[in-house]
Amino acid sequence: MTEGRTLVLSVDRDDDIGWKAKIESPVVGRQACLNAADTLALADPEDSDVNAIFSAVKIYDELIAKGEDAVVAVIAGNHLHMIEGDRKIAATLDDVVKETQPTSCILVSDGAEDEYVVPIIQSRLPVASIRRVIVNQMPNLEGTYYILKKLLDDPKISRVVFVPLGLAMLLYASAFILGYPGTATIIVIGVIGMYLLYKGFGLDEFIHGIINALRASMSRGKFSFVTYSTTIVLVVIGFTIGFLTVLKYYASDDSMGVLLYVMSFLYGAIMWLIVAGLVTSIGVIIDVYFNERENLPKVVVFPFFVTAIGLILYGASAYILAVNSVPDFPIKAGAGGAYITYSTLAGLGCAIAGVIIQYILAKRQAAQEKEAIIETI
Repeated sequence: MTEGRTLVLSVDRDDDIGWKAKIESPVVGRQACLNAADTLALADPEDSDVNAIFSAVKIYDELIAKGEDAVVAVIAGNHLHMIEGDRKIAATLDDVVKETQPTSCILVSDGAEDEYVVPIIQSRLPVASIRRVIVNQMPNLEGTYYILKKLLDDPKISRVVFVPLGLAMLLYASAFILGYPGTATIIVIGVIGMYLLYKGFGLDEFIHGIINALRASMSRGKFSFVTYSTTIVLVVIGFTIGFLTVLKYYASDDSMGVLLYVMSFLYGAIMWLIVAGLVTSIGVIIDVYFNERENLPKVVVFPFFVTAIGLILYGASAYILAVNSVPDFPIKAGAGGAYITYSTLAGLGCAIAGVIIQYILAKRQAAQEKEAIIETI
């Protein structure tokens, strides 16, 4: 018999109980978990989390029948944003642990996705066992079709599959109607490639973080709300100018390679993106200065690094376009080397200046903290 209290925990990482059954997590206790499972089963009888919750209750009953001290609970994340959901799971688990005081945990999962939260759980209490609940089904063609249909009906998956395909088809049709059939293929391939990079580098979570920061700054009345809003406008303008630059040089020479198209986009967009980064950095610095001054050395370097990276990319794009003698490009091949040299030196100078300013502020802050400690003593 295991000593201490065991927490039988069912994790609904994509928050089906909240999204479909309108039940707030955490759900603690046998009867509360059964009620949650019943409500979710009525809302969606085919949801696998129903079986996971019932399995958790069954394990709880078995432990109680053996005379062990146990408690059963269900916690949920976020249906659309997994990072925010995992943070919610961590905070909710802290509340459950504080309320029930368990010494170990048995994790009940309906699939491998929920088991990504195992490190979160292990950081708070030992995980004694993991039970994965798999629903038995007939492995026939009809069942496979039905599973695919259910996956595509899921808004998380449908947005990943249908949105890029629909956008690519719409752009192709628009370009074809406007009389640019050759350009249409390039646009479609470019959009799909950008989308794959967008998902592959996790930029969707980055943008979601920006939106959350925008909401937080607006609700708290921070100055960065204005700079975040301005940054979005500047980024849109930058991307538009970048695409127009690509189309401009494509019209003059349709034999350019992919690298030259990328460099054309950077050459047209980079200055706007630098200004966008500077505006955001200034907003963050102002907010930190007035609200969290102790963190000022950490953020003061941002505008210098943004400018440095932007200048280096600008010089590199100008140099590559110049040495390849792109038609109608304003910089000649002979001046390309000077552009990349001066821009690289200017970028390194900005980065070094930022590091020096950060060091001075950090040193001054450390001296002030030391003086404050001495005065306290």
